[in-house]
Amino acid sequence: QLVESGGGSVQAGGSLRLSCTASGDTYSRACMAWFRQPPGQEREGVATFYPGNGTTYYADSVRGRFTASQDNAKNTVSLQMNSLKPEDTAMYYCAANPDVVVAGTSLLGLTPRSGYWGQGTQVTVS
Repeated sequence: QLVESGGGSVQAGGSLRLSCTASGDTYSRACMAWFRQPPGQEREGVATFYPGNGTTYYADSVRGRFTASQDNAKNTVSLQMNSLKPEDTAMYYCAANPDVVVAGTSLLGLTPRSGYWGQGTQVTVS
């Protein structure tokens, strides 16, 4: 089970920190990820984190502004979001072991596995 928290409403330029607490076997997966879905738009991969070696991939749209990290002791992964823009407005989800497409250090695509993502947390930037 994955449970997201930390969403809210902020003004452009502000910051939010999302957290995802995992239970069961999800946290032992090789990859944890964040994706978002703006209203009426398609899903977009935001970041992936590989706990085994610390490798992280980011979508170009968030690189330099968002930072994904994990806390092993608490079975929690986080997404620190700085310099938020109105186009970052979306429902944000964390996922375990999604299918991903990467190139270099860029996350190009993400498809979550059925049952391995949370209920989401809303982020609104105005």
